[in-house]
Amino acid sequence: MTENDYTEQEEIFSQVLRAGRRTYFFDVRATKADDFYLTITESKKFTHDDGSFHYKKHKIYLYKEDFQEFNDMLNQATSYIINHKGEEVISERHQKDYKKPGDVDLINESNSDELPSSESFTDIKFEDI
Repeated sequence: MTENDYTEQEEIFSQVLRAGRRTYFFDVRATKADDFYLTITESKKFTHDDGSFHYKKHKIYLYKEDFQEFNDMLNQATSYIINHKGEEVISERHQKDYKKPGDVDLINESNSDELPSSESFTDIKFEDI
């Protein structure tokens, strides 16, 4: 039996959560003693300037004896976040229509021929330079 055969044989159940550049894998696997454990893998895609890409993976192994305490702590931590910050994503970068600072789309912001107000510009004096 090859290593790949054993790897395929030990995977019992799998779920995938795609979340932007990150993908989370929840895999139930079997030990050599035929007991089950859970692996949680985060895979994040990074793109190089030349268009090529690579993935960085982080894996957690979770065994049955730790399930209850892990689940309790996960629920407490997520409840704390929801109770203190709500369910809405606050970070602008996570919004689908996010634009980097400096990106100005005057056509979509307003249908008028009006220029941005002078309040959006910084007054710089040459003496300050």
